[in-house]
Amino acid sequence: MAIIHNTTVKPTKLELLAPWLPTRPWYAGSGTPELTRAGGFRLDDPEGEVGIEFMVAVDTSGPRPVAYHVPLTYRGAPLPGAEHALIGTMEHGVLGRRWAYDGCHDPVLYTELLALIEGRAPAMAQSITDTADHEVARSYAGTGLGAPSWPVDVTDDEHGTVLPTPGGTTLRVHRVLDPTAPDTRPVDAIGHVTGAWQSPDAPEGTRARALFAALYGPSAG
Repeated sequence: MAIIHNTTVKPTKLELLAPWLPTRPWYAGSGTPELTRAGGFRLDDPEGEVGIEFMVAVDTSGPRPVAYHVPLTYRGAPLPGAEHALIGTMEHGVLGRRWAYDGCHDPVLYTELLALIEGRAPAMAQSITDTADHEVARSYAGTGLGAPSWPVDVTDDEHGTVLPTPGGTTLRVHRVLDPTAPDTRPVDAIGHVTGAWQSPDAPEGTRARALFAALYGPSAG
């Protein structure tokens, strides 16, 4: 169970993300983003060592707000071989120095995200200890995926991040969230995850929803 500490983090997560986001091929802006944390959820690391967060950060620097889905992992020591995926380091008021990574390059997040899709791991609240997040929906219509292997080739493109997954399947992580698209499993996918966030464009009293990730069979993706 991940314990959520009410403490300071310096620099903040958004301060780390602001210079990193424009380096990504899926970044939709044209300059430095102006970010607010708008939602997301967490997964628990069974070993209790790695923080796993799926953050939604909204950029209001352009003519319309853009919601980015940023999977993150937080570690108490560097992840060997993942220097290219390091977003930055921060000082946590309770845990000390933490290394923040693009979570799509972290085997712990990879394994637990597949477990979420299969229904073996629950989505947890972003900011409350030991509380389920009931806004997160998932589905899986395939057979057992089997044990994930690592490392895998992680590919970023203008649409998001693609990871090969067990049995010839493919996981696509959506990075720019589209609240106007159906927040259900795509017709050609065998699994999916959707979530919610607070969007400036959403009608008062409602939260935006979108597809966060989709799992495709060997003949799709």
